[in-house]
Amino acid sequence: MHIHHVLEQNSIANKFVAELRDIHIQKDRMRFRRNIERLGEILTYELSKSLHYKKESVSTPLGEAVSYLPTEDIVICSILRAGLPLHNGILSYFDTADNTFISAYRHQISEKEFEIKVEYLASPSLEGKNLILADPMLATGGSLVNVFKALKPMGNPIKTHIVSVIGAKPGIDFVSQNLPDDTELWIAAIDDSLNDYGYIVPGLGDAGDLSFGSKLQH
Repeated sequence: MHIHHVLEQNSIANKFVAELRDIHIQKDRMRFRRNIERLGEILTYELSKSLHYKKESVSTPLGEAVSYLPTEDIVICSILRAGLPLHNGILSYFDTADNTFISAYRHQISEKEFEIKVEYLASPSLEGKNLILADPMLATGGSLVNVFKALKPMGNPIKTHIVSVIGAKPGIDFVSQNLPDDTELWIAAIDDSLNDYGYIVPGLGDAGDLSFGSKLQH
């Protein structure tokens, strides 16, 4: 897996990640969602540089202009519910993309033990398309791997991209071992570890809860 680590170079993305992590700024849900969306836009811009383009002529009021336009079909897959703001950021740049929605959540078996359950899936064909998996927090990697397996009946994408805001090294390693070798990961920040509950440290907490409110455990 090829990793594109955006925060290796300083940019305005630093500010958005810092605000996402800040326990005081996190209280503003709208700002939290918007910062995830902004990072989705930044990561998508970087991803767009890896696509194929073709030369086309565009008519202007005064003549003809040459442009290079992307040629590949794209499907954005959002992992509900935390992935929605990130999905919106990606979709604002790839505005003609098809969209897939899938649920993947932690089902708590005990206080520290959980399993990833996938229940809902709505997807177009993925055959021959670029698949973008939008998951803001790449923690254990279990959600992404299970989602990728669940999408198999939808067809074989020519390329798989992962877009994440923050990831943990153990989860990134797990995904790298279980997804195709040519998978591309576009990520803002990479943290070193997970705690006993499978959350990224220092991370930012539960992105779904911070975006949409806390939920009852089941």
